[in-house]
Amino acid sequence: MPEGDVLLRVARRLTSALDGAALTHAELRWPSLGGADLVGVRSLGTVSVGKHLLTRFDDGRTLHTHLRMDGTWRVEPTERVARTPALARRTAVRAVLGTPSWTCLGMDLGMMDLVRTRDEASVVGHLGPDVVGDDYEAHGRAAIVAGIAAQGTRPIGEILIDQRVLAGIGTIYLAESLFRHRIRPWRPANEVDDVGSLVDTARALMLASANSPRVTATGDTRAGRGTLVHGRAGRSCPRCGTAIAVAAVGTPPYDRPAFYCPDCQRK
Repeated sequence: MPEGDVLLRVARRLTSALDGAALTHAELRWPSLGGADLVGVRSLGTVSVGKHLLTRFDDGRTLHTHLRMDGTWRVEPTERVARTPALARRTAVRAVLGTPSWTCLGMDLGMMDLVRTRDEASVVGHLGPDVVGDDYEAHGRAAIVAGIAAQGTRPIGEILIDQRVLAGIGTIYLAESLFRHRIRPWRPANEVDDVGSLVDTARALMLASANSPRVTATGDTRAGRGTLVHGRAGRSCPRCGTAIAVAAVGTPPYDRPAFYCPDCQRK
């Protein structure tokens, strides 16, 4: 599943494409939203909250979407969509937001809601602070550190991917952040010396990815690409040469694979 860095890039792309222009074409192909009318409204921008996207409109409504495993937002010139109408008619297309210049196609989206902007908490209120959020320095970091501290002996790796504690981190940045701090994913949270520094590292890595011109708007999460340990089971640790290992962190059915170095990240 795409992580917070990818969602941040997608949010920026949607914001740039829609850019305050009135929608000339809009369809929400979702069972509960078939009658929704967005033609004529203007986008106020899209923000990412963890792994969720909120596209806000000037009529006081917000379109909430989630990519899940297979979803993407594809941005095409509106002229091309008009010349090739099959692009928007594909069964994978769940949402169409079009302006005179650009058309955004939400494909294989895993979640969609249309709520009043003032009620956004109904769809993202259960999430912890966003690791790459604009308010991280002012409020988010302290709230995340306190939230992790409240987890007691729960494994730190399990906490890092718990979106209720902090939003945006998945298995990639779980592995990469812990590796850089030489911490095993199963270390009890109350035995981690500097949780704030650990989360700072995750944020720095995610922002570097989000801001990299070499990464596409939908991200590239192929195993082992651009990582030190994630997706590299059996390969040599770049620090000590030990073979990278992988094991589950978390409780079934919510457990996830955690890649780590058995030597560098000792108990």
